[in-house]
Amino acid sequence: MAVHCGRAKHVVFNIKAGCHLPYSDPSYFRGSSVRKLIPAYFHTSKSQRQEAREVASQKTDGEFRVLDILKKKSKYPERKAVPRAEVMPPRYTRMSIDQDWGSVWPVARTFHPASVPLPVRMGYPLKKQAPLGKFVNTELMKIPNFLHLTPPVVKRQCEAIKRFCTAWPKGLETEEDIEKHFPLEVITSDYVHSSPTIRDERARVVTFKVKLESLKLDKHAKDKLLRLVGERYDASTDTLTLVAERCPLRQQNYDYATYLLTVIFHESQKLEEWEKEKGESDMEEWRWEGSKAEETVTRLLKQAKTCSSPPEYLQSLPDVTPEHISASQPVKDYATSLGSLLNQGESLESLEQYKKSVMKLLGVPKLSQS
Repeated sequence: MAVHCGRAKHVVFNIKAGCHLPYSDPSYFRGSSVRKLIPAYFHTSKSQRQEAREVASQKTDGEFRVLDILKKKSKYPERKAVPRAEVMPPRYTRMSIDQDWGSVWPVARTFHPASVPLPVRMGYPLKKQAPLGKFVNTELMKIPNFLHLTPPVVKRQCEAIKRFCTAWPKGLETEEDIEKHFPLEVITSDYVHSSPTIRDERARVVTFKVKLESLKLDKHAKDKLLRLVGERYDASTDTLTLVAERCPLRQQNYDYATYLLTVIFHESQKLEEWEKEKGESDMEEWRWEGSKAEETVTRLLKQAKTCSSPPEYLQSLPDVTPEHISASQPVKDYATSLGSLLNQGESLESLEQYKKSVMKLLGVPKLSQS
């Protein structure tokens, strides 16, 4: 509703009829009043009627009311109907069977049921029914998945980085070849954390592994080295393990481990004066060479050579010397069985082998079973 206030006359606009009503003509309002006219001819809102009353209450004789083009915003704005977006169907329903899966799942991510065209089920059902499906399944979101590491994707990634790699050296096709040409194995570890710092104290540890046969030590050097390293040597694998973790940096521990291995190797080659006093009881294991058993067998076989009926293998010996006696097969078998019995402990097999070697050494015939 619009009301124009002037000096000469008042004009009221009939919005419904679209014509002017002369407010100064009293015959037009015969039998009615303005109060009754407004509801009949003007369809206005409550806010518009309130504005009209405020304008009528103002006395602006001789002045025009200011036209307010930019209406003030209401305290309670009208709510606009927000059109809802159309919900698209799951992605797996629109996937083709020959699509590139590497483009769908390129990297590691949380399981998304709409992108996986597989009827995956996981979880413990409350009743006797099938496990829960893939939609709204928190169990599938908890565990890591390897959907980004399918064989075609791995092959494509390998082909991409192949041009940055060098050819594998010839002559290193087997583990034996690698151990032969590279006897020293250096082991270090790197750790990754999702934390503000990337430091980890375990990353400074350096481990050296080397087999003693690759060091080419003699008997004295090997015995001395084993005494120096103690429990760091594994006899079952013939491997010496040195672990360096004293220094704060990895490079420092690497240099320290290299120094230890070098010092141990050269120290084992030295022969001190007091080491010459080492006896059979000081050995870490029993040995045939230089033992009392070797002296006893040599003396016993010399006496048997002078007998009227010595063993057959003694008759074929050109001379009864320690070298010739140790080279004979019965003596070798006896030394092996005796060493196994003393070093590895008594067992039924070791005792039986020792009995056979003694009978063969002395030339005792087998007893006939009657």
